[in-house]
Amino acid sequence: MYLWMKALHIIFMVTWFAGLFYLPRLYVYHAMPENKPSFDLFKIMERRLFIMMTLGAGLTILFGSVLIVLNTSVMSSAWFHAKLTLILLLLIYHYACFRIMITFRQEQNTRSHKWYRYFNEAPSLLLMGIVILIVTKLF
Repeated sequence: MYLWMKALHIIFMVTWFAGLFYLPRLYVYHAMPENKPSFDLFKIMERRLFIMMTLGAGLTILFGSVLIVLNTSVMSSAWFHAKLTLILLLLIYHYACFRIMITFRQEQNTRSHKWYRYFNEAPSLLLMGIVILIVTKLF
């Protein structure tokens, strides 16, 4: 059962990250004034993608929690606490994506597409940190 939970955790983590990588890319295009004719389409795409990535996040957390229950010894590891810190940052980023989506929906965006290009890099850095911690168990 543990390996099934781990597989489901990874599958939904990939789903979550697909959204975290692509939604900010949509924001880049949505922030470009030359794309104004497509703004209504971007709003629909952003909403649907946010729903998908939120489901991925919820199921990732659910199956990750099951893994912790099945292997409580992991909670005493320093690398695990570092991973949880990065996951907390990821959840904050997820919420920031939600707030930005609302800003675009209300047509109140004040940031440039360049700002969103930098914003788009955060999940990559967090993913690298999380994977490195899991694989190397650095601490």
